[in-house]
Amino acid sequence: MTIMVSTLSLALLWLQDPSAADPSAAAPSASGGSALLEMIHNSGPVAFAVLILLLLCSIFSWSIMLSKWSSFGKAETQSKRFLRAFRKSGRLGEIATVSDQFKPSPLVSVFNEIHDEYQRQSGGRGLPRNPVALDRAAQTASSEALTVMERRMTWLATIAAIAPFIGLLGTVMGIIDAFHGLGASGTATLRAVAPGISEALITTAAGLVVAIPAVVGYNQLTARLREFGSRMDDFGRELLNAIENAAMVSPPAAQDDRRQPEEQRRREF
Repeated sequence: MTIMVSTLSLALLWLQDPSAADPSAAAPSASGGSALLEMIHNSGPVAFAVLILLLLCSIFSWSIMLSKWSSFGKAETQSKRFLRAFRKSGRLGEIATVSDQFKPSPLVSVFNEIHDEYQRQSGGRGLPRNPVALDRAAQTASSEALTVMERRMTWLATIAAIAPFIGLLGTVMGIIDAFHGLGASGTATLRAVAPGISEALITTAAGLVVAIPAVVGYNQLTARLREFGSRMDDFGRELLNAIENAAMVSPPAAQDDRRQPEEQRRREF
């Protein structure tokens, strides 16, 4: 709304001042980069404070995005290696001893939680006494791992949401100062108001420059978090199936071991 009002005001001033349209009367324009730097240098205290605040928000958001991309990449690589090791090995004890090597992977925490609960219930042998408890342990480990991975994501979402409004605030204050100076000088010309308005619009552009990468980064990181959550749920179910399958195979052997002494006793009698 503020940008529309300023645009209409500029159009009215241009119609009232025909000399503004004369190329010979216009001052020679500088290059785009130098003109931008000059406008930033000539910005008022409010606009300059807004630009500094947006610069800090941009540095903070980029640090969050780069650190998350790096940590998520390591977690994905270690998760693939851990899955290969888990599927090659047929014993949970062997995986438990080497699980710390794949520590950046969130699947390791799910495995350790389920394995510890299984050890508490049955000592690592036979069917678990309470399979529901194993399922709850898997869900708890998955939730805790996602909570750790989601740290500082709220700051990224906050920066993406408020950066355009911070820039708009600087623009509004700059336009107010420009029209106040126009009213004090009493000269309603385009040359009098255009520099102030152009300097004020820089803060809106800066807010968009900060917000757009933050929005893209937040959406991409959130999608990867959902992918990690799905992988942890799938791995938890796969691990529970492996425990049940191993327990279904081991009891018959135990029963045969028990029957052998009985048969030997019968033969002795």
